[in-house]
Amino acid sequence: MEHYFAPYQKELELLDTIPGVGVHVAQAILAEIGSDMSVFPSEAHISSWAGLSHGNNESAGKKSTRTPKGNKALKTALLEAAWAASRTRTFLGSKFWSMVGRKGNKKAATAIAHKILVIAYHVLETGEPYNELGADFLEKRRSISTEELMIRRLTKLGYYIVGTPENQTKAKPA
Repeated sequence: MEHYFAPYQKELELLDTIPGVGVHVAQAILAEIGSDMSVFPSEAHISSWAGLSHGNNESAGKKSTRTPKGNKALKTALLEAAWAASRTRTFLGSKFWSMVGRKGNKKAATAIAHKILVIAYHVLETGEPYNELGADFLEKRRSISTEELMIRRLTKLGYYIVGTPENQTKAKPA
């Protein structure tokens, strides 16, 4: 395998910067999609081709989230990378755990596999390594802090809060 991937060392190193993607997954990605991203017009095309684009079907008020059929080898490798990324303290790991409560483990892993594929597409297209956003990126992006959210919820339930957010006392029933 080293002999076959010798001309693609730069691409392998770029893909290795993505959390969850190791040498074997990077080799699988390159073997399946190649290093030339001009073949795919956009990230949506490569996601659909790999079978990782989300479903958008609705019938009788029920939404189907089945992913389409696609490249089995690439999808399997990306799902393994997604499970590995879920155990890291990175943006992808925190995104996985933020989706698990709403969607479940397997759908969250599929969503992270989709994100890894999109990241790989952009990394190979631009030739620049992945820039990690950090595990607290989602928390920083929130317009309202967790404390403020809890205060609002308690207020809606009839509790009143005494003091400022810096020195809150216990919530008391109204």
